[in-house]
Amino acid sequence: MKKIGLFGGTFDPPHIGHFIIAEEVKYQFELDEIWFIPTNEPPHKAQAYFSPSERLEMLQRTVDKTPGFAVKDMELKRQGKSYTIDTVKNIVQHHLDDTFYFIIGGDMVEYLPKWEKIDELMELITFIGVKRPHYDWTTDYMVQQATVPLIDISSTYIREQMKSGRSMKYFLPHEVYCYRKDYHK
Repeated sequence: MKKIGLFGGTFDPPHIGHFIIAEEVKYQFELDEIWFIPTNEPPHKAQAYFSPSERLEMLQRTVDKTPGFAVKDMELKRQGKSYTIDTVKNIVQHHLDDTFYFIIGGDMVEYLPKWEKIDELMELITFIGVKRPHYDWTTDYMVQQATVPLIDISSTYIREQMKSGRSMKYFLPHEVYCYRKDYHK
């Protein structure tokens, strides 16, 4: 029986903050694996800047040599909006002997009441939340809290800086930086 953390997100692009969170949660909760699950179309955001195949490639390049990390493309294969309830139901049905945890940022802790079928989802999985600056930890839902060093960066900030010509070399994993540089995005 494995303990697996599911880390969903747009990863537009994946940055060092994502991987610090994954590593810290894996360690603190003694998880065997972290599965990065890039969304196709998040229900609460505009369309991603990078294409689904680009985001998948950047994630795969970064986690390929990291024991205990994997990328799952199940949401990218679905058409339309990606709802966590659909993904979790599918995973749980196919991995009956494993225990799953869903990793979310503090911004999503506040947003939980708006999640599709949140009460059903809470029955299927344990949520692990990561504090983020400028967000309260206000929720009526049971969310375990991970303590992660404060890395106050976001994919939005990185995209804005890249568009203005900045390299963002130290904000991105080396593999993501090289991928982006190779494709001049």
